[in-house]
Amino acid sequence: MDMGDLKPAKELAAKRVSRFTNETPDYAEARMALLAEEIEVRRHLTRLAEQRRRLPPGPVVQKNYRFKDENGNDIGLADLFGHHDTLVTYFWMFGPQRERPCPMCTNFLGGANGNGADVKQRVAFKIIGRSPVERQRAFALERGWRDLDFVQIVGDDYALDLGLLNDDGSENPAFTVYQKDGKDVRVFYNGEMPAEAADPGQDPRGAVDIAPLWNILDMTPAGRGTDWYPKLNYGA
Repeated sequence: MDMGDLKPAKELAAKRVSRFTNETPDYAEARMALLAEEIEVRRHLTRLAEQRRRLPPGPVVQKNYRFKDENGNDIGLADLFGHHDTLVTYFWMFGPQRERPCPMCTNFLGGANGNGADVKQRVAFKIIGRSPVERQRAFALERGWRDLDFVQIVGDDYALDLGLLNDDGSENPAFTVYQKDGKDVRVFYNGEMPAEAADPGQDPRGAVDIAPLWNILDMTPAGRGTDWYPKLNYGA
């Protein structure tokens, strides 16, 4: 994006036309100021995406990680690409030691399922877990997920090497994008926001936040809240 071609955000925000004729002058002024900030944030996110796409070639994946797909086939990382040259993966916290999967992972995957068919038009998209793939699929059917593809890691090398398996057996989620480079598979992008980077009063979160839930709540008067988290069910 050529910043020299952009009009000032405040100038663009001044073109705002309210659809509510009874808004107060104070609201109109504050909303216009907010619109200018929203324009600036949109531009920053565009620059962020462009900077991400300009990353130099990432590290080559050297280990022969093995996976089990939904048909029971033993496959390698390169096989997960299908006919695409880009592979988007999400490692979710649903190891064999868990009775039920992580509610936060479940929430994200619910939103991802809604976009799964569209995403897979552009890239390969796989959900990776340590539980048997049949167990993952059973939970997906329970939730009504039809557009997510699940694979099981064979052994724990993949989880250990990416720092997803802790000494106590607990897991960490991961959003990782791979790219084919000839016969090689390279890491294009890996979510690496450390917990120590969390700002005061906030949980650790990536940039951008890819979960629809939080983006919707950010538009509301109460926001995300400070102690509320999604659950697997909410009773009757």
